[in-house]
Amino acid sequence: MDGELPRVPRPRLDGAGTRLADIAVHAGVSEATVSRVLNGRPGVAAATRQAVLAALDVMGYERPQRSRQRSNGLVGLVTPELDNPIFPAFAQAIEKALTQHGYTPVLCTQLPGGAPEDEFTELLLDRGASGIVFVSGLHADTTANVERYTRLVDRGLPIILLDGYSDRVDAPFISPDDRAAARLAVQHLVDLGHERIGLALGPRRFVPVIRKIEGYRQAMAQLLGATEVDELISHSLFSVEGGQAAAARLLERGCTGMVCASDLMALGAIRACRDRGLSVPADVSVVGFDDSPLIAFTDPPLTTVRKPIGAMASAAVATLIEEINGARSKRVELIFQPELVVRRSTGSGPLVNR
Repeated sequence: MDGELPRVPRPRLDGAGTRLADIAVHAGVSEATVSRVLNGRPGVAAATRQAVLAALDVMGYERPQRSRQRSNGLVGLVTPELDNPIFPAFAQAIEKALTQHGYTPVLCTQLPGGAPEDEFTELLLDRGASGIVFVSGLHADTTANVERYTRLVDRGLPIILLDGYSDRVDAPFISPDDRAAARLAVQHLVDLGHERIGLALGPRRFVPVIRKIEGYRQAMAQLLGATEVDELISHSLFSVEGGQAAAARLLERGCTGMVCASDLMALGAIRACRDRGLSVPADVSVVGFDDSPLIAFTDPPLTTVRKPIGAMASAAVATLIEEINGARSKRVELIFQPELVVRRSTGSGPLVNR
C-alpha cells in the first residue's frame, strides 16, 4: 500500500556463516565458540557464553530457546524509595550479581504510603523466594522490632541485611565502615585548615548515624582536641531539604566545614550556604557521603566519601548463595572500607587563609 514502509525481516541465525562471523567479532571469540553457545553445548566458560549472548542482544538477534537457562529461583530485593540515587545503584549492582548466578531478582521498593517492608516479605514468601536481601531496612532502626527477621531465620529462609546492624539477629550483615567515613571527612577538612567542623545527619535512631557520630567525635578529639561538639551535630532528614535545614543550623553556629551523611544532604547544605550569600568552597567546605551516580557533575562537583557499592553488592549475593546452598546462618558483619573522593566542594579554611 502506498505510504507504508516495507517490513524489514529480523536477522536469522540459521543462515550464512558470515553472520556467525559478525557475532564472533562483536563478542571477541571464534565462530566455533559462537556455534557452541547457540547450540547449548558444554565447554564454554560462563563469561564467554554471556559475551556471546550479549552480542546477540546488541545486534538484534533473538536468543535461541536452548540458550535461555532456567532460573535457579527468585530472590527478593527490598529497598527504600529510589529518590536517593544510592538505592538504585545498589539495586542495579545486586540484581546484576544475582542474574549472573542464575537467580531472578524481584525488586520491592518501599514508597511513602505504600506497602511496608513486612508486606513485601509476605509477598516474597508466598512466591517461594529462595532468599531476601534487605537494603537499609528496619534492621538499621534501633527502635524497630527485629523479631520480623528472627522469624525468617528460624524458618530457614536465607536473608542478608545491608547498611544496618543488630546483635539480636543471627544473620549476615554487610556494612560500610561509617566510623571510618566520618574520620576521613573530618581529616580532610582539618588538613585544609578548618577547625569549626559540623556534622549533618539523619535521625539519631539509625545505626549508620550512630556510627558516623562516633567516628566524628573520635576524629574531632584526636585531631583538634575538641571534646564538646554536641552543638556541631545537627539532625534532620536524609534529603536535600533535610540537609538544607541541618546546614542552616550549623552555619548559625559558625561552621566553615560540614560533613554530611549523604550526598543529597550535602546538596542541601550547599543550597543553605548560597541562600546566605556564601560561596562553596570559598567560604564553606562541604563533604557528602555515598558518591552517588552523577554527583561528580554537580555545581560544584561534590567532594564525598565513596560507599563501596560494587564490593558490598558482590559480597551480599555471594553470602546469600552460600546460605541458599546450605551454609548455616550466623551473625557476622562484613565491613567495607570507604574512600575519600576529593572534588571541588572543599577548599582552604580559615586557619590556612590567615
